[in-house]
Amino acid sequence: MRQTLFWLTLSGLLLALCSYADAQQPSKVYRIGFLFAGDRAAVAGRITAFREGLHERGYMEGKNVIIEYRYGEGKLDRVPALAADLVQLKVDVIVTGGPTDTRAAKQTTTTLPIVMAQESDPVGSGFVASLARPGGNITGLSTLSPEISGKQLELLMEVVPKLSRVAVLGNSTEPGNAETLRETDLAAGAFGVQLQYLDVRKPEDFKSAFSEIKSARASAVIVLRNPVTSTHRKRITDLTATSRIPAMYVSPEWVQSGGLMSYGLDVRNNYRRAATYVDRILKGTKPADLPVEQPTKFELVINLKAAKQIGLTIPPNVLARADKVIK
Repeated sequence: MRQTLFWLTLSGLLLALCSYADAQQPSKVYRIGFLFAGDRAAVAGRITAFREGLHERGYMEGKNVIIEYRYGEGKLDRVPALAADLVQLKVDVIVTGGPTDTRAAKQTTTTLPIVMAQESDPVGSGFVASLARPGGNITGLSTLSPEISGKQLELLMEVVPKLSRVAVLGNSTEPGNAETLRETDLAAGAFGVQLQYLDVRKPEDFKSAFSEIKSARASAVIVLRNPVTSTHRKRITDLTATSRIPAMYVSPEWVQSGGLMSYGLDVRNNYRRAATYVDRILKGTKPADLPVEQPTKFELVINLKAAKQIGLTIPPNVLARADKVIK
């Protein structure tokens, strides 16, 4: 009896020691690269959403995950070197914030997993073979939704009396820009509205673009998504306010920066969802086996303070349809 008790006690002690030893083993610390062509301020809300998404899946920055942030500060020619730096650091996965970043990462590595947090045209840009079967080392989320262009124009027509001419600020080098512009042009033809396209490739183009808008007497402006406009979001919303011209944007971030209204996806949700892709990749799933996610939910956000600043009254029926109203 004593011998049996001795062996049971010894077995229990050994089991406890093994459990303690296992608990003391440090868990793996993953390293994530975050690559963005713009500056940190422009993407701050998206970073917060991404970190929240990681936290929801058990990752704590500084404990079991380290994020290496790299920003181009709006200087697109710097991005390839930043991508190479992340590859050299041997990060486990790279998260990209747009086509400039994804292209730089793709040209730097064909093996390291890359997660697109927002990509305007993944297939057209040659990043993935198809949305359902990406192939290669890249997957993530698409923001391509040219079909919302007609809705944006329709909302402007409801808000701006006798809308006849609309300026469109875009960047012809941005993937997805041409397709979005085509959809906007089709909607404009159906509504009997003239479009004035202005190519904005650098911050220095803003002043001349708004001068042309004023000269052409455009009744409103639509701003398309690209790294240059996103990086200088506040400057553009200030210019529209100074010019007293109603503007439609693609994301709530613009409205929160002082813009009048936006209709489109909340891109911060993309970054939260990107954390899911990162989690699955870190757990062993190959990017080639993860379909690219397409946008399904679009929001209308209106800033009443911005409307008052330019002397515009938002009709009650439009306000009633808004997902969020900033007062």
